[in-house]
Amino acid sequence: MFTGKAFAWCIIILTLGGSYEVFVRYLLNSPTGWAYDMSYIMYGALFLMAGPYALSRDGHVRGDVVYRLFPQRVQAGIDMLLHIVFLLPGVAAMMYQGAFYAQESWTYMETSIFSPMGIPIYPLKTLIPFAGLLLFLQGTAEVTRCVWCMKHGYWPQRLRDVEETETAIMHQQEAEHGDKLGTGGQA
Repeated sequence: MFTGKAFAWCIIILTLGGSYEVFVRYLLNSPTGWAYDMSYIMYGALFLMAGPYALSRDGHVRGDVVYRLFPQRVQAGIDMLLHIVFLLPGVAAMMYQGAFYAQESWTYMETSIFSPMGIPIYPLKTLIPFAGLLLFLQGTAEVTRCVWCMKHGYWPQRLRDVEETETAIMHQQEAEHGDKLGTGGQA
C-alpha cells in the first residue's frame, strides 16, 4: 500500500512538469530539453508501481458480466485458478527477465536515446523486477484471499483508502442494510 501511495506522487510531478513545459514552450518560446524524458520516466514508474497497488484494491478491469452472477465461492475458485495459472507465472517471468534487463542497463549506465541531455534510465529499469516482486507478493495474498473465501463463503474485507464515489455509496448502503438485518454487513 505504501509504494502505491508513494508513486502516486508521480502524477503531481507529471502535471507540474508538463505545465511548465507548455508555459515555456508556447509563451516564452524556450522549450526544455528534459520534459519529454521526465514525462516518460515518471509515467513508466507510475505504470509499473500502480499495478501491485491496483491488484491490492481489486482495481483492475475485469469482464464480469457473468462472473458477478456466480456465488462468492465459485468466484474465488475462478480467481484462484487465474492467479495461479496466469498471474503468478507471468509475474515470475517479469521478475526473472526484468532483473537481467536492469542489470544490463546498470552495467553500462544506460541513458535515454531520445534526448541529447542523456537522462539516466537505469533506475527506471530497476523498477521492472521490483514491481514484479510486489505483484508476486500481492498475487500470493490474492490467492490466500481466494482460499479464505472458498473456506468461509464470503470475501474478507479489503483495506479501503481510496474508493470511487459509487463504490463508497454502495458499501454504505450494504452496511446499513446489514445492520437492519442484524448481520453487521457480513454475508
